[in-house]
Amino acid sequence: MAAQRAEAPPRPGLAALDPRRLRSGTVQVGGTAMGGVAVVTGGASGIGAACCRALAAEGMAVAVLDLGDRADAVAAEVGGRPYSADVSDEAALSACAARIEAEMGPVSVLVNNAGIIQAPLRPSALDMKLWDDVVRVDQRGVWLGCALFGGRMVGRRRGSIVNIASIVSLRATPLHAYGPAKAAVAAMTANLAAEWGPAGVRVNAVSPGFVQTPALQAEIDAGRRDLSLISGSAPLGRTVGMDEVAQAVVFLAGDRASAITGVNLPVDCGWLAASGWATYGGLRGPEGANA
Repeated sequence: MAAQRAEAPPRPGLAALDPRRLRSGTVQVGGTAMGGVAVVTGGASGIGAACCRALAAEGMAVAVLDLGDRADAVAAEVGGRPYSADVSDEAALSACAARIEAEMGPVSVLVNNAGIIQAPLRPSALDMKLWDDVVRVDQRGVWLGCALFGGRMVGRRRGSIVNIASIVSLRATPLHAYGPAKAAVAAMTANLAAEWGPAGVRVNAVSPGFVQTPALQAEIDAGRRDLSLISGSAPLGRTVGMDEVAQAVVFLAGDRASAITGVNLPVDCGWLAASGWATYGGLRGPEGANA
């Protein structure tokens, strides 16, 4: 009599393997981030403040982190809490992370937004103090934020980090400190996504284009930037709104992006897509319009 083959145990369905179900017992389709606390560095103004408002609108408790008392106004506006720390100071940021979690609870979302920018300069005009300052905040600060908050997320096996990079991380520009620092942010994002994915922590980046921030407007008003040139370089013919960047951050931070990690998402009105168009005469408009 032939031996009977033992039946293989039933394989779990795909839904049972969904990391969202393993985490919470349900699959959340339409929700935002995993709930709880979001930290936004550089949250007192510009893109950071827009991110604070957008995350608060989705029901998150927001820790607004900036220097001195700068975070007070935005924190009051969004019903969050203000915190002060230099993101490039490991001891100060570590103490701040511990305080946030003690006062507000476990952090489930981190937005690494704090940064400084530079004016376009030739390499011979770029002094090392400026270079060091940009790299210290824009690169080291992002790394420390990831390490100090992300390490806690890994221990809990859940969390989402969104780093603010820039389109200059993807194209050559005369920003010889800012560009390389933002390129490093993009590289760190991919590396940490690969490292922490098995622990249920997603890491993504958003690369804004020319965003209509108060800082950009001041440059335009001072005659150091040409709004028509900036707008004309993008297929959509305009600058990016701060709230548009914030909505991309909210998407990547939340469960609607639960299968997305390691990406660097441009939010640039098409500037990157059209960056080679000038070589061909700067064609614009629908087919036939430039015939």
